[in-house]
Amino acid sequence: MRPTLLAGLALSVVLAAPLAAQNAATLDPMTNDKVASYDWVRPEADYVRREVMIPMRDGKKLFTVIVFRKGTTDGPMLLSRSPYNATGHTSRNRSQKIEEVLAVMDAPFVNDGYIRVYQDVRGLAKSEGDYVMTRPLRGPLNKTKVDHATDAYDTIDWLVKNVKESNGKVGIIGSSYLGFTSLMALIDPHPALKAAVPQSPMVDGWIGDDWFHNGAFRTFGFDYDLGQTVEKGGGEVPKGTGDEYTAYLGGGSAGEFAKRWGIDQLPSVRKPLEHPAYDSFWQGQAVDKLLAARKLTVPTLVMLGQWDQEDSYGAPAVFKAVKAAQPDAPITLGIGPWRHSGANYEGSSLGPLKFEGDTALQFRLNWIKPFLDCRVKSNPQPCQPMPAAVTYATGTNRWETDAKWPAGSEMPLYLAGNGGLSWAKPAAGSDDYVSDPAKPVPFLPRPVNMGGDAWRTWLVQDQRFVDGRPDVLSYTSDVLTKPVHIKGAPRVDLRAATTGQDSDWVVKLIDVYPEENSANATMAGYELGIGIEIFRGRYVHGFSTPAPLEPGKTYSFGWSLPNVNHVFLPGHKIMVQVQSSLFPLYDRNPQTWVPSIMWAKPGDYKKATQTVRWGGSEASAVYLPVVAN
Repeated sequence: MRPTLLAGLALSVVLAAPLAAQNAATLDPMTNDKVASYDWVRPEADYVRREVMIPMRDGKKLFTVIVFRKGTTDGPMLLSRSPYNATGHTSRNRSQKIEEVLAVMDAPFVNDGYIRVYQDVRGLAKSEGDYVMTRPLRGPLNKTKVDHATDAYDTIDWLVKNVKESNGKVGIIGSSYLGFTSLMALIDPHPALKAAVPQSPMVDGWIGDDWFHNGAFRTFGFDYDLGQTVEKGGGEVPKGTGDEYTAYLGGGSAGEFAKRWGIDQLPSVRKPLEHPAYDSFWQGQAVDKLLAARKLTVPTLVMLGQWDQEDSYGAPAVFKAVKAAQPDAPITLGIGPWRHSGANYEGSSLGPLKFEGDTALQFRLNWIKPFLDCRVKSNPQPCQPMPAAVTYATGTNRWETDAKWPAGSEMPLYLAGNGGLSWAKPAAGSDDYVSDPAKPVPFLPRPVNMGGDAWRTWLVQDQRFVDGRPDVLSYTSDVLTKPVHIKGAPRVDLRAATTGQDSDWVVKLIDVYPEENSANATMAGYELGIGIEIFRGRYVHGFSTPAPLEPGKTYSFGWSLPNVNHVFLPGHKIMVQVQSSLFPLYDRNPQTWVPSIMWAKPGDYKKATQTVRWGGSEASAVYLPVVAN
């Protein structure tokens, strides 16, 4: 045969061999297409990602994801216990780069040898067991042998014994619900837990965190409950895409609204509906009280945003309670110019406010990481003494430290005649307005959307949208000639009466910017809320003992605004607004007496004339925690 023909035959044999092998491997068309798993972490990934089921003392196992950069040895572990899916926390973009697969706040840690651990809390996502929203500590409300304290202990115990790349030291961190689980880990803590950074923690759901504020119910909790606890068909309550103000107004009371949408039998909805007052159900879950009853042994940096729209109460309450019970407790309070959980995101602005650089990154690098490094790393530099508080002075845009908190001394700013404010107590007088539950004051300009950026930034919303309403009283100071610097929680003493038998009272402390502001036209005349808080009148004699108000009688309604570090600058004015609704964020007060506002009927909602007293022996004031200039 000719050489070219022989070569062609040989080539055909070579080509046919793989084709035959391929044909031999062809699947039957009816082969089951489902496979057990797929590992999306490829060999070229610069990290190791492990999924494990960690056993708890009652036999249940909790799904846990462990992530660290390849080559890590002797690494400290940073734990977060989450209801928001550990897989999601550790699978961002399914990237092969560790800085991309984890959240931005994790990068400084994993790039410095930390081992990052996320865990699904009991009963959610891939973890076993029953889910109980903010599961109470073992005791009167929880007759089982397990809670978030025991689950954290058992998790840490397993990690230090089974993660061979670790140094056996653990820090715990997390925001919101994860802040709550971080605090719970401090109750009877594992010896390997060396530091905690609870951020915007859920601490007391009735006094001032997610479900109520001073007795007024927060309706947005319905959406959270539905999305958090329903396996199929959850998400948000189907209110449509229009104005939520209209949707909640048409829904009636909170209980009737829940009933209308078929969520009134969800356990997480029923519990607040059945416990509208500050009874043992809420008191027994208050984490600040639980921690104050024990000696704090784990150094803790508890923090929040100054404009935290969800959990403004918890972090300062824990700091205050622990320090009162244990003055030398190793605890520091951090407050930044952020929204809820804002410390974990980009922090150079909030709504129209602009700050000096990325304040969230500054705090993570300058405070959180050094605080953890010296406590959980092997052979670290000695820990530097921590101040009582690290806070950002809004208005002048700078970080400050203080040896005590609150750092200011109370100075009354009195409501006065002609819509004024005075540092001196004025002569007696009063102002009236009519509060109509059929036309409640909105907390955002309509149409109201309690989601997205509108929700995240509502506390810095320009309050001119309600200034001038007939059911909103505005009291304004003269133009400031020198700065007024406050550090702490402004305290409200509102002397007021109603023609009804119940009433809500809302007080806003506002920084009024100059009308001319060519340097930043957006802020010209802006009425910036520095502190906004509500109080439900029926609790004036005690949060656990609601009672009707006597029509026409003047009461002293007292509560605190959120903790702040703020400077009212020269050229600005200070304003205080008073109103009786903040809707639909808070449910409406019918202003008549009903045993439970949760189940008020349409006929219970009545107009009432509200009288705010000022001056003389019944002087209304906001006590500002002023520091010397």
